[in-house]
Amino acid sequence: MMNQIKHEQIAHIITKQHNLEQAMLAEFEAGTYTIDNPLVKLNPYGVCPLTAMVLFETPVMTEATIVVKGKEHPGDIRHTFPASKKHILPVYGLYVDYENTVEIVMANGQKNTIRIQTGPIHPDVPLATSIKTTPEYMGHNMMFLTAAMRAMPVGYDYAGDVRWYSNENFAFDVKRMPNGHILIGTERLVKMPYFTTGLYEMAFSGKIFKEYRTPSGYHHDQFVMEDGNILVLSFDFYSGTVEDMCLLIDPNTGEVLKSWDYKNVLPQDVAGSGSQDEHDWFHNNAVWYDKKTHSLTFSGRHQDAVINLDFETGKLNWIIGDPEGWPQEMVDKYFFTPVGDGEFDWQYEQHASVILPDGDVMLFDNGHFRAKNKENYLANSKNFSRGVRYRINTEKMTIEQIWQYGKERGSEFFSPYICNVEYYNEGHYMVHSGGIGYENGETCEGMAVMKVMQPEFKDSITFNSITCELKDDVLMYELHVPANCYRAEKLPLYYANETAELGAGKLLGNLIETQTTKMKIKAQETGQLVPDHYEASIMEEEDRMTFNAIFETGEMAQLLLLDEAGEVRRYPVNTVAQNFQAMCVGTFQKADPRNVDLFINKTGLSGKYQVKLIAEEKLYETGVTISA
Repeated sequence: MMNQIKHEQIAHIITKQHNLEQAMLAEFEAGTYTIDNPLVKLNPYGVCPLTAMVLFETPVMTEATIVVKGKEHPGDIRHTFPASKKHILPVYGLYVDYENTVEIVMANGQKNTIRIQTGPIHPDVPLATSIKTTPEYMGHNMMFLTAAMRAMPVGYDYAGDVRWYSNENFAFDVKRMPNGHILIGTERLVKMPYFTTGLYEMAFSGKIFKEYRTPSGYHHDQFVMEDGNILVLSFDFYSGTVEDMCLLIDPNTGEVLKSWDYKNVLPQDVAGSGSQDEHDWFHNNAVWYDKKTHSLTFSGRHQDAVINLDFETGKLNWIIGDPEGWPQEMVDKYFFTPVGDGEFDWQYEQHASVILPDGDVMLFDNGHFRAKNKENYLANSKNFSRGVRYRINTEKMTIEQIWQYGKERGSEFFSPYICNVEYYNEGHYMVHSGGIGYENGETCEGMAVMKVMQPEFKDSITFNSITCELKDDVLMYELHVPANCYRAEKLPLYYANETAELGAGKLLGNLIETQTTKMKIKAQETGQLVPDHYEASIMEEEDRMTFNAIFETGEMAQLLLLDEAGEVRRYPVNTVAQNFQAMCVGTFQKADPRNVDLFINKTGLSGKYQVKLIAEEKLYETGVTISA
């Protein structure tokens, strides 16, 4: 049996959302909606099921306040919108699987109470197992956790109730921008294990205003500068290494204004952490811009090193980390010497380094292996993770440990990967240990997130994520979630002066041109369609296509694109099972390693192309033509 392979044309999420918005506005225009009879749209943009839009008209300009009633009074979420006659009001903070009570209160005293019923929670959204805090401490803030495995981004209130989540795998960190929007990684994979096309700028309604596409892809972290430009962690797609570049992106055009390649300032074959490999030699997981010193700070997990570069020249200023294994001339020039009477530990495989207002450096010290030398590696069960604050003197090149939290909790708080810290104010910090794993209830040796993908371990592995906040060393907040969560960010759902921002979103920047190969595989032309056992399919998007099929490991295969003039482009299909030493986001992992995706960007393509497959030394038709 051979049929034309499945070919699906998928509109970009921005296009889909524009269509949803236009339909909603057309419905609003066509009806007579008043405060007593408003139009209510649950999940208006299709990606955030605990949000709604309430639309109605008033005869005169007046302010409107929305109050989403909590299950208890402190759970009320309210926001006042500017005066208008046409009211289009985003509603945030609905409870899951619940008949929510929402009050609309007008400035002139008019009121109405509406009910909004939400559906059951997505199975990949983790429910909190415990929370210790007070409503006074949390106020209107939610704790947002982003996923590190099969989990969705989610926001919990003071009581540990889910009040926001997305049903899309938006990846890595969520950050609030100065304009109130949030910035989060897209769900569009460009390369395994977790590199995506770039970033979405969106509202908590799910409305996406912009996709910032980066040529080679995005991972881990981003930072919005005062002038609006965005620092984005990336890599060079065809260099053979990953997670070792940073880009500066123009927020209006998506253009890459500047880039920093750490291969220019660091050796790639010295002082590796226990997780290092040639491909992922640095594993950059954080970026921070410091205005005072006009410098960039990057965390490199696979060198146990936090590095600082001059913003303009890209020159290396300093390195924080255990100097063992580094060339002596680098140790003499760039490394710090510990001082002070207090306790001191170097950090290992750290995450989320930030520069504080006084120049101190704060980070999450995962402590994985906790040594540079294999003989001294610590077992996970005897190890600890912590938030730590270091004071550095760049004149004398000294370092002092001035605060830490987590060491005293031992292996219970140990996360070999992911995690973050946040500085709110002097003495007021968050420490998020999001990568805790257990095997049969005991601290898991090795990486639980890797083991759970193997059938023999599947039932014995469990996960935890512990998010703590401390004020003057008093524990003010502790949340436990039975999943691994990449980072935690505390944010209110609404920002000051938030309104519904309407209109089509923009697709900015460009994806890299996908490399072809000149190598021809000898293949017999069959004139037949791709055999069914490949389970082949093509998903075509506006800016790229994805070919998916099941191949035997190591099978020789190529995808061919034939243009209207008969010119052939050949794309190699990688059928070799890949082994990743680091798995910060396992969301995109597949159970069957033979299940292969080939992404072909439409950058550099123009016109119509017939798609053909070479496999088993035979040339097969797919029956599919794509357009670029």
